Amino acid sequence: MKILLTGADGFLGWHTRTRLSAQGCHEVIPVTRGIWSQLPKLARDVDAVIHVAGVNAHGEPTGNTDLATQVAEAMRSSESCKRIVYSNTIHAGNGTPYGSDKARSAEILAEVAAEKRATFVNLRFPNLFGEHARPNYNTFVATFIKAVVDGKVPNIVDRPIALLHAQEAAQKLIDGLTLERTVSEAESLALPIMGTQVTVQGVYEKLLYFDDLYSKGDIPALRSPFEIALFNSYRAALFPERSPISLVKHEDQRGSFFETIRVVDGGGQTSFSTTVPGVTRGNHYHLRKIERFVVLSGHARISLRRTFNDRVVSFDVSGDEPCVVDMPTMWSHNITNIGSDTLTTLFWINELFDPNDPDTFRDVV
Repeated sequence: MKILLTGADGFLGWHTRTRLSAQGCHEVIPVTRGIWSQLPKLARDVDAVIHVAGVNAHGEPTGNTDLATQVAEAMRSSESCKRIVYSNTIHAGNGTPYGSDKARSAEILAEVAAEKRATFVNLRFPNLFGEHARPNYNTFVATFIKAVVDGKVPNIVDRPIALLHAQEAAQKLIDGLTLERTVSEAESLALPIMGTQVTVQGVYEKLLYFDDLYSKGDIPALRSPFEIALFNSYRAALFPERSPISLVKHEDQRGSFFETIRVVDGGGQTSFSTTVPGVTRGNHYHLRKIERFVVLSGHARISLRRTFNDRVVSFDVSGDEPCVVDMPTMWSHNITNIGSDTLTTLFWINELFDPNDPDTFRDVV
């Protein structure tokens, strides 16, 4: 399907264009502010229009109506366009100038769809957020993120609110390309999209939680798609200014050790070590920890012995043929560099190291 996407360089337009590109199922004609005057020409042979371009609540009171009128005129001159998908808002028709403007825009698009016997899909989105939203413009979430990153406290007026990640909104727009819904009256258009119910204060507190952990290199516990999306939005605001993130090097005569990833509240941690030839690491066991070894380079012997047992189980492993060896609980284990080069080993453990409760007990294999 050949799709004309308006507002392709805006916040939601960029998310939609990126998702369409990732899926690779459609030919996309992006329309940006710089080439808006070419809209009639660009729309001439498209199969569908996703109309995302718009003016926010602080813009011209008829800005969205004006844009919809121009899109409608372009559609009238198109022989092939049989579908219009509109990015609308739950605030349409709420009595405010912005709400009235968005509602009238939907009516204009519905009218041209009816004229052309085309499918019109009107998606009424809640408040959107996501990567690279503009602070003080697209969403309060972006404003809060900037404040948190800058170490400032934003003005907070707490209330319940529904939030939807821009990638979810983009998928709804793409789904609208195949949704069978033909309409002739604006009143029958509304397809409200549900978001995640949160509070304004709760969003701010969650961002503070993210920042407190991530500033130390840790990854927060992310227990829902919403939290993942919010964290990704926060991370996007830090890039590239706060990259790369330096690792702390722990070094002794055996080699070096680095913690690379720490995920709080049960996510565990990943680390790696370098070990000089002939040196053994470990010689301990755990009562509860799940631990995994992977040799990335070099040659090693991983040896394990069940406590109060004389039998030793050994595995000779190599970075040339990477494999996983998991450490059973209550089995003492060690790893020895049996090669002539530096050994590099990746470790994963299911919990963060706690010096007050290390669950690590010395016992030579």
